[in-house]
Amino acid sequence: MKKRNVVRGIIAIAVAFAMISPAMAVEGDNILTLYAPKDLKGVPALPYTGEKATFTVPDILTASISADPIQGHVGDSFTLTGKGLPASTSVTLTWSTATGSWMADVQPNTVNYRGFKYEKWATNMATVTTDATGGFVYKGVAAEDFGGPHDIYGVVNGVAVAKGGFQVNPSWTMTPKTGPVGTPIQVHYTGLSASLYGHGAVAMWDNSYLGFGSSVWTRGTLNFTMRASGTVGNHFVTIGNGTPVRYLNLRQSPIAYAVGGMQIFKVTKDAGFIAPSIEYPDAVTPSTELRTTLTTQGMDPKSSAKATLDVSSGVVGSKAKLNVTGLSTTGTHQVVWATVVGNRVNCPTSSCWVYSGVPLGTATETGGTISTDVTIPDHLGGWHVIQIKSGDLIEAQIPFYVKASIFAFKDKSGKTITNGVALADPSPLPESRDGAGIPTYTFKEGQDVTLSLKGVGWTQLDNTFAVDYDNNYIGYSCGFNTNGWVVVHFPAVGGVGTHIIDLYPLYYSLQPSYANVPYTTRPVLDWKNNEAGLALGYQLPAIHFTIKIVK
Repeated sequence: MKKRNVVRGIIAIAVAFAMISPAMAVEGDNILTLYAPKDLKGVPALPYTGEKATFTVPDILTASISADPIQGHVGDSFTLTGKGLPASTSVTLTWSTATGSWMADVQPNTVNYRGFKYEKWATNMATVTTDATGGFVYKGVAAEDFGGPHDIYGVVNGVAVAKGGFQVNPSWTMTPKTGPVGTPIQVHYTGLSASLYGHGAVAMWDNSYLGFGSSVWTRGTLNFTMRASGTVGNHFVTIGNGTPVRYLNLRQSPIAYAVGGMQIFKVTKDAGFIAPSIEYPDAVTPSTELRTTLTTQGMDPKSSAKATLDVSSGVVGSKAKLNVTGLSTTGTHQVVWATVVGNRVNCPTSSCWVYSGVPLGTATETGGTISTDVTIPDHLGGWHVIQIKSGDLIEAQIPFYVKASIFAFKDKSGKTITNGVALADPSPLPESRDGAGIPTYTFKEGQDVTLSLKGVGWTQLDNTFAVDYDNNYIGYSCGFNTNGWVVVHFPAVGGVGTHIIDLYPLYYSLQPSYANVPYTTRPVLDWKNNEAGLALGYQLPAIHFTIKIVK
């Protein structure tokens, strides 16, 4: 079996949590290792026993382990044959694997995306006993694990005595394979590797770039959903290796095993308009307690007050019940929304962004307690802090997460006309704060379509959304400079009929910009269970629209 070296992950060091200007140099950043949340769905079990193997490997191994076949897919059977080992001896077989993690620089005023890493280790696979000649035969099944070459050692008393290997190759399925425009198509891909060049897969629709997915947290398995688009007839779905664009001469590369493939989806009809929708990932337990804007600067050193909320997240305009107990200060207190204002474009020549307090009202203490309703302001999305202040001192504070949402265009009576979709105002003036033109889902080809969102954030995890039009990535939008309000513009194209538009999270990579940070400014297709922000409590959604083009 030809051996290929697997690229080792970049080692990251978590350092102290301190405030740093967002446009500073790389050195001194607070790089955190973000492991998969413990309740994240779609993560395969650890392979075989899941027990970590500890052993040493001498310079020379006189015994051998051969696999038949030497490669296959997840779930395929194989046979290991050992020769030349100690006779009549118990031997532990080990399987090389890895743990993947995303990397982030978490600061009080932002989060910066810093890539990913893999930590290589080995698990105990099985125990066998050699015969009188020092041989054994073991029949196994390829575990749902990272793809690529896996070292298999035979270990006796903590020392490796033999080595072999098995290669896990990619395989993928797509269901269904027929349906009308807008049909959700599920893609299940196994065998992505724990390496820089083998862990990413790119999806193409009729040779148009749709987006990418990986398996950092999901151990070589990638799951995502796309929507059928285009004219009635056959359309070609290609999944191939990419970092993050597709590599087209993969069979000539050092990781030729990472090849994907092509399948056909048949669009049966144009079934017409599909209402806009927004999909949030399942709520999971964050794997770190750090949150942006959670600074203790200005905290009253004498305060022992505690704040709670009846809900920890919501959209712009939603309400939360705030309760504070243990106050030692009396009288009227200010309730303040801690956020930031600024943008990334003017960095580092300008002030970038600074903290800002948005007043939410006042509340009067009674018996050391406060109970009041707060309305989430029409401002940036992401993590914020609600502060209870007496004068200039913060007596208590509690984080709140603002989820991105679709802006509803309403008539004078309050009835929704469209959710997020409008014909752009041709005036050269900026869009009004309350909308972006005339609400409609119907356009003539070439007209300027707008999509309006609220509650978009400011960090490199939630600052932007990628936009796919008929499964073709056309660009991205940003919400920082406009305090979370986003109006996306693009022309209605593609001929008469229904056209789909999907927005996905992406990793922003500018201001600050770092070298060798892959997978930036591209649609993250597996946002439900393999997006770095989940480890920090972010709930970044995919957002779906359709428009109709008429003559």
